[in-house]
Amino acid sequence: MKLVTRAQLGWPASAAPSQTSTKGVKVHYEGTPVSTRLLTDHTACVDEWKNIRRSHLANKAENYSDVAYNYAACPHGYLMEGRGLGKRTGANGNQALNQGHYAILGLVGSSGLMQPTDAMLDAIRDGIDLLRKNGAGSEIKGHRDGYATTCPGGPLYAWVQKGAPRPAGTSTEPTEEDPMAGITKKDIFDAVWSTDAIGGPADAADHKTNPTWQPQSILKDVQVRVRRLDATVTAQSAAITALAGQVGKGADTAAIVAAVQKAIKDAVIKVDVDINQES
Repeated sequence: MKLVTRAQLGWPASAAPSQTSTKGVKVHYEGTPVSTRLLTDHTACVDEWKNIRRSHLANKAENYSDVAYNYAACPHGYLMEGRGLGKRTGANGNQALNQGHYAILGLVGSSGLMQPTDAMLDAIRDGIDLLRKNGAGSEIKGHRDGYATTCPGGPLYAWVQKGAPRPAGTSTEPTEEDPMAGITKKDIFDAVWSTDAIGGPADAADHKTNPTWQPQSILKDVQVRVRRLDATVTAQSAAITALAGQVGKGADTAAIVAAVQKAIKDAVIKVDVDINQES
């Protein structure tokens, strides 16, 4: 389930009347033209949902306390919270019908975007299952069932009449959220580069005790380590080359090994001296 909460929409808690149980859920559509832009731009879906709530709150004749629906589903498979759980809908036509069923809106209309995507149907089904777990009965109906309207339109109502099945290939399992979702480059910088937690014990004096340590210190550490490794490998290669040239009949093996060890030791000492001079 890809749920967008009221908090994420920037909305306060719903002021709609409380209601903990119903006979089931009714499915709705907008009943007005809906832009096909919603198919390619999820921000347009969020804007559409916010505009619906804004228009409902401005409707003095209906005197809505909140957006009329409990949830809305968009073409991208997001279930967006409206009145939410435990709240009476204001969408079914009159008080008796509102008390009988919760309401979920599919963001399709009478023209433009008319055909619900599989992702939208899956999200509506997510909403139905969520409401069933929290007091809704087993009935799944269209708005037109019990009220004189064409809502929820032909395609959605045909799906409702089939029992609102999940589209083939979709899962009832919750979607695992991306652990990096919402993480910005600044968050990574603040959490990693601007702390003193990087570097081994040998480098502690370089930045853990430095109150003005900056991320550039890490780059310097890396450069120093690379130069140290390069110099050591070069010294070892040179020593091995010299050894190869000296090996022959009558060669003093012990003396050759000692020479190699001394060459490597001298190279490492030289690298350390060079590093200290740069610090």
